[in-house]
Amino acid sequence: MSETMSRLEIGDIAPNFSFAGQHEKTIELENLKGKILVIFFVRSLF
Repeated sequence: MSETMSRLEIGDIAPNFSFAGQHEKTIELENLKGKILVIFFVRSLF
């Protein structure tokens, strides 16, 4: 019972935080993809 209560509290208090975190993570992933693409592009040139 206490576990579900804490989950509910976290869900009520920090939905915005989790959304912001997800957004930052997707941005990081996009940056990482970009870097990998650049590395492959540079390697294909040489």
